[in-house]
Amino acid sequence: MERSNVLPGIAEALRRMEAGQLRARELAEICLARMAARDAQVRAYAACDPARVRAQADEVDAGRRRGLLHGIPFAVKDVIQSADYPTTYGSAIYAGHRTGRDAACVALSREQGAVLMGKVVTSEFATQTPGPTRNPLNLAHTPGGSSSGSAAAVADGMAMVAWGTQTTGSITRPAIYCGVVGYKPSFGLVSTAGVGLLSPMQDTVGVLARDVGDAAATVLGIHGRRFESAPADSRYRLGICLSSQWRYASPRAVQALRSWVDRLASAGFAISERSLPADFEALIEDQGRLVAYDARHALAHERRADAGRLSARLTARMAGGEDIDLPSYMAMQRRAALARARAGMLFDDVDALVYPATDGEAEAGLENSGSPRYGALWTLLHLPTVALPVTRGPGGLPLGVQLVGRYGEDEDLLRIAEHAAARGGTIDG
Repeated sequence: MERSNVLPGIAEALRRMEAGQLRARELAEICLARMAARDAQVRAYAACDPARVRAQADEVDAGRRRGLLHGIPFAVKDVIQSADYPTTYGSAIYAGHRTGRDAACVALSREQGAVLMGKVVTSEFATQTPGPTRNPLNLAHTPGGSSSGSAAAVADGMAMVAWGTQTTGSITRPAIYCGVVGYKPSFGLVSTAGVGLLSPMQDTVGVLARDVGDAAATVLGIHGRRFESAPADSRYRLGICLSSQWRYASPRAVQALRSWVDRLASAGFAISERSLPADFEALIEDQGRLVAYDARHALAHERRADAGRLSARLTARMAGGEDIDLPSYMAMQRRAALARARAGMLFDDVDALVYPATDGEAEAGLENSGSPRYGALWTLLHLPTVALPVTRGPGGLPLGVQLVGRYGEDEDLLRIAEHAAARGGTIDG
């Protein structure tokens, strides 16, 4: 039997396992070997038990666990509970904390035959204070946050896919910084049961993966559904969505987006431009204020019982919610709800929107994980997004774009994203 130390895509891995050409144990060993070689430098994992990983893979190979994710090694962000490992939420307050249960996305992944590699690092309570993870493409740079370990583990071959969460831009940004795909589903598509929530009306569970097909296979797989690619001759309509946030994007990031869209136009995509309506612009500021208010409530126990072990950055963020009274909070929630009901207008005459994903390349240093601003509106509106790394910047690190779809039409967005990645190119192809 031919063996390789290169991880195949999920669809290829499943095909080869079905044909008896690959075993789940081999996939697990590739990830474990990469971990042994690199994780002391990258520091993506918060916890991993190789013996436990091998035992799961052997169960799959023995036919005791099968499903649409048969044998696929996956990792889990450390705000998502797992019965096998502690869930620390990236905070010393919860060091060694065990809940004794798997979160829904973990349990469903395992039910479909996937192999849990371990827990990966998160920023403190999935906010802005980074953990120890480094960018595997350049260890002197941030991997982004808060799904930092999820992005780094996948980018460096320590897992085939990883679950993450997004409250503002915590899947989108680390995906681009580490050169992988970040898929934030429509709000509610993946259950948040067993997830440490910061802003319950915004927090979304999604995945970091090596390509769109792997991201789609994972999220659809836990629903018992296979992903079907678009026909090769598909032609889609994309709308470049202009907003005030573009002023923060570096010229290189804007150039990367424009060049990628130009390649799609040459490949037959219909490209247009539209400006974000003013009432949607106003929601961007509301999103940050809602998070501050919600975080202060979600972490009320920790504020009262363990304030000394919360970072100054998180304390300041929660303090930003102190001057928001209940009528103001509910007014923001009403505006958000009304905007969600009207969000379909953003897609008049287009199949998906194109939007920046980051200010630019991953910043040097580990003290800051970059701005999440480009995910704020789409997270608040509950819309699905796919972040794609499309080229490299002058520093050699990825630059990318974000595709935004209609609520609940995730499979359409994933097909568009996969087709666009093939026609417009990514950093790996």
